Amino acid sequence: MSDGPGPGPAPAADRTAVAQPLLSFALATMLEEVHAHSGAVYLLRPDRPVLEMAVHAGMPRAFAAPWERVGLSAPIPVADAARERRLVWVGGEEAMARSYPRIAVVLPYPFALAAMPVATESRVYGAVFVIWPGVHPPDLSEGERAHLMAACNGLARRLERAAAKNLPIGPEADVLAVPAPDAAGTLGPVEAVRMVSRLPYGLMSLDLYGRIAFVNTAALEMLGTMAEELLGTVPWESVPWLNDPMYEERYRGALISQQVTSFVALRPPGEWLSFRMYPSTTGLSVRITRARAVADMAYETPQTAPAASRLVTISQVLGLAAALTEAVGVQDVVQLVWDEVTPAVGGQAVVILGSQGGRLHVLGHRGYGDPRIVERFHGLPLTERTPGTHALTSGVPAFFDSREQLERLYPGRHHTPDGFAAWAYLPLIASGRPVGTCVLAYAEPHVFPADERAVLTSLGGLIAQALERAQLYDAKHRLAHGLQQALLPSSLAPPPGIEAAARYLPATHGMDIGGDFYDLVPTLPLTSAVIGDVQGHNVTAAGLMGQIRTGVRAYTTVGQAPHEVMSSTNRLLIDLGSELFASCLYLRLDPAHGRAVMARAGHPPPLLRRPDGRVRVLDLAGGPLLGIDAAAAYPTTEVPLARGSVLVLYTDGLVESPGIDIEDALADLGSLLSEIGDRPLEQLADEVVRHSAEVRRRTDDVAVLLLRACPGA
Repeated sequence: MSDGPGPGPAPAADRTAVAQPLLSFALATMLEEVHAHSGAVYLLRPDRPVLEMAVHAGMPRAFAAPWERVGLSAPIPVADAARERRLVWVGGEEAMARSYPRIAVVLPYPFALAAMPVATESRVYGAVFVIWPGVHPPDLSEGERAHLMAACNGLARRLERAAAKNLPIGPEADVLAVPAPDAAGTLGPVEAVRMVSRLPYGLMSLDLYGRIAFVNTAALEMLGTMAEELLGTVPWESVPWLNDPMYEERYRGALISQQVTSFVALRPPGEWLSFRMYPSTTGLSVRITRARAVADMAYETPQTAPAASRLVTISQVLGLAAALTEAVGVQDVVQLVWDEVTPAVGGQAVVILGSQGGRLHVLGHRGYGDPRIVERFHGLPLTERTPGTHALTSGVPAFFDSREQLERLYPGRHHTPDGFAAWAYLPLIASGRPVGTCVLAYAEPHVFPADERAVLTSLGGLIAQALERAQLYDAKHRLAHGLQQALLPSSLAPPPGIEAAARYLPATHGMDIGGDFYDLVPTLPLTSAVIGDVQGHNVTAAGLMGQIRTGVRAYTTVGQAPHEVMSSTNRLLIDLGSELFASCLYLRLDPAHGRAVMARAGHPPPLLRRPDGRVRVLDLAGGPLLGIDAAAAYPTTEVPLARGSVLVLYTDGLVESPGIDIEDALADLGSLLSEIGDRPLEQLADEVVRHSAEVRRRTDDVAVLLLRACPGA
């Protein structure tokens, strides 16, 4: 990235000191050059990796409310552009849904977007995005690309000069288009009003904020209200039966896409009206008529609708809900709240608290310079009177505008100075029970108005659902991991003359549990080893793996030969009635005579590294997978095993990957063994799995068992 962030937004006290509208002028010029209708400039904060919107142009700022502040690691175009220092192009509705689903959930409209970094060679100052209507071609033209990058580079140089002079750079007034004055020869305002008043259908004019600037007589009659009750208001607030978020959504979609949009609505008791909106960059014209066909209403709103929430609230909740669905474990939730929620609401730190054994439990935190400040809460009894325990046990949120207010309500209760001046304690309630508390901390005193408290409380509900899912996942993960560890040997104890090392890696998805297994069974003077793979990555596969491993041990202990062990295990699997199959490789080592006898059931062939460094893939006789044919035979192959040789037994997850030829993968593994195969066996095992992870994408479990005939045996 760079060696440091740019100047960042100026502190609140300095915002009036900005002498020239540097950012707004640059943005307006950029929009005009590429014929885009809206956009914004973000500045990178100097104290943390957060982009803050400094100026917005072309559309109401509320449209971009969920992204007022975004973490630099957030998967959205401006963050990608700043972090990766490249132009990001999203050529339409489908591309947005595919590449940035969180944005597509909140803004499901046809539009094209480009995001560019504002950066010099040594420093990133921020990012810019611009938006075109949905009719823009799916590709960005070379001319547009050149204009955008030149404009952003020029802005970066101006910011660099401002920083060198210590000039404050911060938020500026948003830029909205102003309607042009009447041109000569067109209708004057009085005659225009007379003309539209005579039309048989209703007409309204809305500004960019959705406020009614004009309404004719026919529209007033159809809406059933007076002009003084409408002018200056938004229709979804002043007309009760239009009080539905869907109608506000259509207005927003028309402005962003710059395409004609329509809907029908029921005026009680039973009259359907059709609304058709014609957008421009200065506002919308709305035509209102009586709907003539029921078919026109099929896709529209129900006859009754709940009271509308404000647009900013809907957008924030939708966007952050989409982000929180990506959290898997508890630490994922903590990180996402830090990356997505905390910047969006203006916080500077976050703590997620839970309970365990009647005591407060710190699940995770971000933004605190000294972790001891947070850890002092860990282990507090829930009976202790603190804001965190009260929110957790009562389910009631608490908002503290200042430290004085907090200390007045909770005198002397664990208020070690932490560098913050305001807090929001949000109870996390899921499935009707408290699962934790989210504490948001603010660097400056912060007043929490009623609408902000409502947003924060709603976000607390979303965080609670994500946290409940994450805690359940973590509990299942611990259970699965414990089961896997219990079914695999806790240690390998080879007899004299043999060294052994093993590794197991779970699949990169699912429950981190599967059917891969290995074992070493010392039966002096010989030693038996086995490796295998049961289909699946679940508890059933793991349980069956444990039964197979136990069976192999039992058949080995009673003295069966390798081919008999394999046949007995095959019949055991069939007798268990499982629908799963298993591959297996069984061998009996005789280091004193320098040989090994092997039987194979559909398992990948082992590799043998000789003392001179040469490596070959062993061509073994074998039979079908275990569990298919009760009468299957498993012939054996004897392999010479000189002292210093290394046998590499593995499951297919080590060498198989989509798009990778198995022969190439084995050749690559052989080259690695030839080069480093004389290293200590534990180190060699680490290198084998590390190398596999580097050269291919692992999608399956991996088990590796390395055996070396000791040179001095």
